[in-house]
Amino acid sequence: MYSELAGGLLIGLAAAVLWLGIGRISGMTGVMSSLFALHEPQRRWSLWFFIGLVAAYPLFHLAGAEAPMTITDDPRLLIAAGLLVGFGTYIGNGCTSGHGVCGMGRLSLRSVIATLVFMAAGIATVAVMNQLGVSV
Repeated sequence: MYSELAGGLLIGLAAAVLWLGIGRISGMTGVMSSLFALHEPQRRWSLWFFIGLVAAYPLFHLAGAEAPMTITDDPRLLIAAGLLVGFGTYIGNGCTSGHGVCGMGRLSLRSVIATLVFMAAGIATVAVMNQLGVSV
């Protein structure tokens, strides 16, 4: 329980530091779009953010901590999930980290509604997968 709490606090702290420090929102859609932007000042912060994101799990593991994760080996499920997440991000004008962490932290009504829709869709997806006997 403490590692989940620490993780949540670190995510919130990172979002606050990025917002208060350089005025950027740490939603992954914005990070990835800035990462591939042609303007150098926009690119620098997103590159460091992305490097930190990728390096976090190996560093966590090197510190002797364990975070058991299982991901399906079914390529059809991975492809479908990736396409659905990409489509949802597009029509939702952002991702769960942008709306759920940053938008709700800024008391954005649009982000509150988007987060409620994300949660409902996730609950419905799990319910349908359970009924179909599909396990991840």
